[in-house]
Amino acid sequence: MKHLLKLSDLSSEEILSVLNLADQLKYELKHGISHKRLEGKTLGMIFTKASTRTRVSFEVGMYQLGGSALFLSGNDLQIGRGEPIQDTARVLSRYLDGIMIRTFKQSDVEGLAKYGSIPVINGLTDYCHPCQVLADLMTVREYKGSFKNLKLCFIGDGNNMANSLIAGCVKTGMKISVASPSGFKPDEKLVKWGEESGLLTVTSDPFKAAENADVIYTDVWASMGQESEAEERKKAFKNYQVNDDIMSVAKKDAMVLHCLPAHRGEEITEKVFEKHASEIFDEAENRLHAQKAVLVKLLS
Repeated sequence: MKHLLKLSDLSSEEILSVLNLADQLKYELKHGISHKRLEGKTLGMIFTKASTRTRVSFEVGMYQLGGSALFLSGNDLQIGRGEPIQDTARVLSRYLDGIMIRTFKQSDVEGLAKYGSIPVINGLTDYCHPCQVLADLMTVREYKGSFKNLKLCFIGDGNNMANSLIAGCVKTGMKISVASPSGFKPDEKLVKWGEESGLLTVTSDPFKAAENADVIYTDVWASMGQESEAEERKKAFKNYQVNDDIMSVAKKDAMVLHCLPAHRGEEITEKVFEKHASEIFDEAENRLHAQKAVLVKLLS
């Protein structure tokens, strides 16, 4: 494991190794056991997309591991003024021990890894969100004990979250069903790969997707950069809300996850969100632990 660019790059064993280390680091933190494994290390954090959880969790994580994190706004870097990604990668490699980037284009993340000489972590792109799904997998395993015989259902836009959930579920042996309206399906190549594994089902029927699911997952209908499409998307996704009716066809002990921020009353009802708030905020907390595991794997 040299980088974390997308989950489909990692083997099943590598993903499980990250999750096992995340569990260990979480235990150590909760029990006051110091784990300053990255003393003297510096992580550069490039943001061309704003963030709450990504910035705070990476910055706090580096601090807890004994290192430091440097916030680099896209507006402040020369990359925002047209410097080629390959030049930025080669310069930052001379100063830093690792780069985390949260941006729009997957090609920017891949370019940093190609031209730089230090580990690169994808903090989110329009294509995928591997850090979030590592935290999601960690949370599912905490609540369900293992991934064996589980089914996860994702309802909503076939976006970066859907893409990474497909990769994460298939790699860990979980069944996954994705319900999206026509025109909003996940990445075509990823869908083909997932369907060939026998673990992925893609449908336009959210009730069919949610049937007997152990985990129900949703995300906002309009992601960052899609604000101008918000009203159009509300119409397209009006029948794709996680509500009591959807939950009634899932398993009785089904958990609910949401990568946040949540728009209550749109993709999920207030009632369902609050009933499953402990799971959702454990999931948010696990961003810290899962990312610390990635940082230790890549930077130590």
